[in-house]
Amino acid sequence: MRREREKLQGPVTRTEEAAEVPGVLPENLTGFIGYLLRRVYAQFSATVDGTEADSREFLVLDALAGRDWESQLDLAERLGINRTIMVAVIDHLEARGEVQRTRNPHNRRQYVLSLTRQGRSALDARRRAVAERDARLTRVLTSEERARLDELLARLLPESAQPLVQGSEYLVAQAHHRLRKHGDDKLAGTGLRVRHYGPLYALDKFSPCSQQRLAEFLAITGPAVSQMVDELVKGGLVRRGRDPHDRRRYALEVTDLGREKLGMVARAVDSLAADVAAMLGPGGEDELRALLMKLLAETHFVNSPVR
Repeated sequence: MRREREKLQGPVTRTEEAAEVPGVLPENLTGFIGYLLRRVYAQFSATVDGTEADSREFLVLDALAGRDWESQLDLAERLGINRTIMVAVIDHLEARGEVQRTRNPHNRRQYVLSLTRQGRSALDARRRAVAERDARLTRVLTSEERARLDELLARLLPESAQPLVQGSEYLVAQAHHRLRKHGDDKLAGTGLRVRHYGPLYALDKFSPCSQQRLAEFLAITGPAVSQMVDELVKGGLVRRGRDPHDRRRYALEVTDLGREKLGMVARAVDSLAADVAAMLGPGGEDELRALLMKLLAETHFVNSPVR
């Protein structure tokens, strides 16, 4: 059982990160802010100009613009960057002469991070590039809507991180990663993650169905749905048999254990949605949903709910 849990709760893979494709979105899932954030994050990432490393470097430089930072670990936690990755980011910025790292005189185990003159010059150029990219990515929004989007997204971040993350693209990414972790934390020890809700829900509603139909319903790539189905089959939550209408294809069905686990995931998803609503405040959830749907409208449309 422990081994199956590890299989289901493995790290996010490149296939998973690039799972979403333009097209039909299931209405049953678009009510969740976390789901819409994931779709917008994927849409923004599909047109990325740089790399994820570039994004982290910008966040660090931007955070250091206002003050020196006395704890590298504290900054990593506030920006949501893994501490090991943070060391590599700082090493790279220091090697380029954009960040200076010195021993903290009050705590010799810590480094004080400072932005150099070269770093400020590099940051100014990056800020202009970020503003231009944000304008392209959010071109369907008015300036007022863009400001409101940023305000609502910031509410989904820890209070200590809100002043450190600027720009619609970065706010989308940070909010997406935080909600995904928050939801998965609710399922800790169960061998499940919030991303299992979609396929389990769909298969419970209209199984047996082909893997291709499942991919179409979830609007994700073939490799992504194959990876997800493999996880669920290995965990005993889904059964893969031959399609009675086409023996060349597999038909997928939820097992009794899968239905039991679906209830657990559904409760975690509902709990996450309640947390999101509380973070956004009265009316904020509907506002943010409308803005995210507007960002997706050019490449997606909503399908009717599964009965």
